[in-house]
Amino acid sequence: MKYLFLLLTPLFLFAKVHYAKVEPYENITLKAAVSAQVTKSSIKLEGSTVNGTIIKLDDKLDQTKLTSSNASLKLIQSMIQTNQNILAALKQSMNKQKSYHLRIADIGSASKTQKDNAFYAYTNAKTQYFSTKEKIDSLRQQRLDLKYEVARLKDSLSKKSIKLNNMFLYKLLVNKGDFVNMGTSLAEVKDLSKGKLVLFLESSELENIKSKTIYVNNKASKLKISKIWEVADEKFISSYRTEIILNDPKNMFSELLRIEFK
Repeated sequence: MKYLFLLLTPLFLFAKVHYAKVEPYENITLKAAVSAQVTKSSIKLEGSTVNGTIIKLDDKLDQTKLTSSNASLKLIQSMIQTNQNILAALKQSMNKQKSYHLRIADIGSASKTQKDNAFYAYTNAKTQYFSTKEKIDSLRQQRLDLKYEVARLKDSLSKKSIKLNNMFLYKLLVNKGDFVNMGTSLAEVKDLSKGKLVLFLESSELENIKSKTIYVNNKASKLKISKIWEVADEKFISSYRTEIILNDPKNMFSELLRIEFK
């Protein structure tokens, strides 16, 4: 009778067991965005969570250029202001010369020489006014170019100081004195703020799986599936990659967990 009961027991009552290692939420390889020599490589920080600089690339030339460009920018701004003051004075002079030229042109008793001199004085004032205006436009263009150069240098400097924000430094791939090109791998870092379980489930297991309770080491948990790949995995044929996120992994990394869906 006992044997008969076992035969009649529904097979779906027995959940398939999976084992998964707790992995970091992200594994990141940092790469050089510029070409330069490594001036600092904090090997001693490997294997720890870091808030700060781990690698510095040579930035002396950029720092010098940035100082020079900022000084030039201030000088250009001063020159623009000076020429704007000159332009205001020239405009007043031009308007006065124009008024005199128009007034004397209607006076019949004025000699031709007087009228010619008034015209030439007005023309000269007008030429100086527009020449100064053109100079201001040129200075403004130089200011735009310098602002771009300052922004470019700041961007370059930011890429030459590799900093981590509460990330685990797994391995440094360069040493002090090395020369790196753009795209060279610099360091391997991991995000340990969360954990991740990666499973490969068969299509039959995926049916209503999100409504099931996830058991970890034979205990019911509040964990939920975060993502299921829609295409079968290339390595584990006919299986679908499935991820579960652990928000508070603590010291569980690399621990092998027994996972069941019931």
